[in-house]
Amino acid sequence: MTGLAAAATEAALAQIERLDPSLHAFATVNAEDAREQARHLDARAAAGGPPGPLYGTVVGVKDIIDVQGLRTAGGSHTRAQAAPAAADARVVRRLRAAGAVLVGKTATVEYAFGGWGINVSAGTPRNPWDMADARAPGGSSSGSGVAVAAGMVPWALGTDTGGSVRLPAAFCGIVGLKTTFGLVPLDGVLPLGERFDSIGPMTRTVADAAKLFAAMLAEDVAKLPGGALLASPETLGAAGLAGRRIGILETPDVPLHADVARVFEETQRLLTSLGAILVPTTMPRPVTGYVDAMNDLIGPSAYSLYAELAEAEPNLLGPPIRTRMLAGRDVPAWRMLAEQKRQLADIAAAKEFFQNFDALLTPTTPFPAPKLEDCAESFSPAIMTRFVNYLDLAAISLPMGLSAEGLPIGMQLVVPYLQEVRALAFAAALESARGAFAGPDLG
Repeated sequence: MTGLAAAATEAALAQIERLDPSLHAFATVNAEDAREQARHLDARAAAGGPPGPLYGTVVGVKDIIDVQGLRTAGGSHTRAQAAPAAADARVVRRLRAAGAVLVGKTATVEYAFGGWGINVSAGTPRNPWDMADARAPGGSSSGSGVAVAAGMVPWALGTDTGGSVRLPAAFCGIVGLKTTFGLVPLDGVLPLGERFDSIGPMTRTVADAAKLFAAMLAEDVAKLPGGALLASPETLGAAGLAGRRIGILETPDVPLHADVARVFEETQRLLTSLGAILVPTTMPRPVTGYVDAMNDLIGPSAYSLYAELAEAEPNLLGPPIRTRMLAGRDVPAWRMLAEQKRQLADIAAAKEFFQNFDALLTPTTPFPAPKLEDCAESFSPAIMTRFVNYLDLAAISLPMGLSAEGLPIGMQLVVPYLQEVRALAFAAALESARGAFAGPDLG
């Protein structure tokens, strides 16, 4: 008799075999090792041992996160000769301990440095919502977004430095949680912006995001405000939104696509119907100002980490990634230090700002997934996401509608740092009221 873990693993491997040749969501599939993991878990369960809260779950891991025995390629030819990881990243160890089967490494933008999801070196995953025209999958956790949206795996890990969990979540029509910086351990993860990097769950539903998030925290979940609620993720939204104050970000400096504006308004009406109190507001700085500030902080960080790769001749980095890294070299020290100082002041102002409401609602992106040919690498789609990282906040993106072309549109709930449970609870209430959200039709 096939055990639960083995059945889930075989189902995932069959979907990957069927779909990934056209979607390219996976950098590596470790099929035999996954089967061995599943056999071990099923045997433990059959013997009466604790199977773990993620027993029967298959997870994809973004390919900047170490998985023992697999090369961490980082989406780059520069790591073609890298040795297999000698140990799991701590977050991976926690998922294994919780009973998850790790089926493979998902594709990423090179060194996780890009928001469109484009990788000119290793290849760009295909957004499964449009199989006729290649569209941006969102980055940098592009493979994780595509794999979950297409149903190849139910859950995946992504990382988020300026939107890299939430952008693919929005463009691919799934749930993505940006966690507080430092909450989930980053050892065993290739760094990019060392003041901003975080690891987050990417799933089809909010309840699943809560389950994966709880396993990522392991014993630390008890230290998180409201962490006890994660013991029963299916009930997270039970308290509802009645009486909750939701800030509505007015974005005169960010033009919204007509369909995004429509879904934004529909989501506001839905919140009102659930008893939420809407509070129109503006950020202390225009959201585009935070984008510019992040450029002065992430770029120098990336260059300090990968200067040798960026300066090498001949060069193995994809041109867009090398250009961004070299731009970081050219940020003068005085400007970077001034921006760091201003960031501290901005974080203090944000704490005051969030005393006016329980969460802030924004579109996750100003537009649905564009065609790849329309994605300018000189422009970032992270207009509505970067301020969350810059201000040390947490946020969740969930799909709330479709464009006229049938593309998913995500909305973002932003909360103070360490308030992930609040974000999950509010998102669960919204998700319940929204109703089922079907994935792309892939036959």
